[in-house]
Amino acid sequence: MKYYDKLVFELSRKGRKGYSLPANRFPSSPAIPETLLRAEAPALPEVSEPDVVRHYTNLSQMNFGVDTGFYPLGSCTMKYNPKVNEDVAALPGFSGLHPLMHAGLTKGALKVYQEMDKALAAITGMEAFTFDPCAGAHGELTGLMIMREYHRHRGDTARTKVIVPDSAHGTNPASAAVCGLEVVEVKSLANGRVDVEALKPLLDGTVAGMMMTNPNTLGLFETQIREIAALVHEAGGLMYYDGANMNPLMGVVRPGDMGFDIMHLNLHKTFSTPHGGGGPGAGPVGVAAHLVDCLPDIRVSGFHGNFGVILRAYAYILMLGRDHLKEVGQYSVLGANYIKESLKDLYKLPIEGVCKHEFVFDGLVNDGAHDDVPGATTLDVAKRLLDFGFHAPTIYFPLLFHQAIMVEPTETESKETLDAFIEVMRKIALEAAEDPAILHDAPHSTPVRRPDETLAARTPVLKYKDAQ
Repeated sequence: MKYYDKLVFELSRKGRKGYSLPANRFPSSPAIPETLLRAEAPALPEVSEPDVVRHYTNLSQMNFGVDTGFYPLGSCTMKYNPKVNEDVAALPGFSGLHPLMHAGLTKGALKVYQEMDKALAAITGMEAFTFDPCAGAHGELTGLMIMREYHRHRGDTARTKVIVPDSAHGTNPASAAVCGLEVVEVKSLANGRVDVEALKPLLDGTVAGMMMTNPNTLGLFETQIREIAALVHEAGGLMYYDGANMNPLMGVVRPGDMGFDIMHLNLHKTFSTPHGGGGPGAGPVGVAAHLVDCLPDIRVSGFHGNFGVILRAYAYILMLGRDHLKEVGQYSVLGANYIKESLKDLYKLPIEGVCKHEFVFDGLVNDGAHDDVPGATTLDVAKRLLDFGFHAPTIYFPLLFHQAIMVEPTETESKETLDAFIEVMRKIALEAAEDPAILHDAPHSTPVRRPDETLAARTPVLKYKDAQ
């Protein structure tokens, strides 16, 4: 181990300081209540400023991100974030705003909201949006609350069920449950689409609506979507569109035209704002004209949501314009099909045919298992990819397939990058067939090898003293 591979607590030496605090400028400030005072000083590492800087810089270099490599994370659309969006968000007129400023000083920001509302309405076929929700799941909850309020306002309190396909994102049933609605699952056909005949008996006076992603989580377009929407509407329910997979549809198909009444968008997925790390997100919710009065008039988040995220997405839309937004979906679909067709001889493809922006393999064609030698699993493939500088795809989801490998390249990756990924995936498949032990021990070259994930989940090390 190199000296600066050590963690900051390992470099701690008693009495060493990496800070110099200024004198207290508020000597007359009220004393801290005794009940809030510590009995003893916090047990923090005692290190110099260079130690702290090197610690965090080294940690940052251990991380994988879309700025450092290919991130084919299925169903998450981990596309590159154009830096011009960051330049726009950093303009003093925007970055210096505060939500409690006088309305007369925030007209520029309010104009952005108004223009973004028009843009998203045009792209999706909805009538109006609220920008309060701070993430996709928060948007789902808000949209379902709108659905619930719509039925309650009409006095139809018996509608307490939401239909969710078995291929849905996990947030769909979770959001419905948090909203106090009962989840009813509808099965998929062998072709990966919703079984319309299985749906029909579920539709009665207790159904508030149906949640769908289209293309669905298998990357397949629901070709009977208009019939599904008509059936739900005839039963008195509403259609909810999970916008997580909107990327391939921009400029081609609009959820409003498919028959959806409510939807949310993940701005960090479709519109290239920063994604992951627990940072700020945005999940604006749009509604059809007959539901505009049900949009929240009481905030579902602080102030008007995450303005900086909305601003970045607005810059992205303006940069591309109507014509190039359409190309986003076309290139993402082309890339996904190119990878799928290039690998389906070595990885099991459970559903043949053209996919949209993503697709799902069901493990390896030849996993190398024989006699007492265990074969390579989907987890092994994902771990081995890290040795070649690629992030792993989504694995073991959707739950329809036991060894699911879900790949989404996004439109921002070049053919050279896709070819390199294909080459590595083929190499890994051949390794699995010939010597699966190579995969069992992967990754071999990362700063952290393969941890005991069960142990890490049950006994996490959250304080530096616990790790000593």
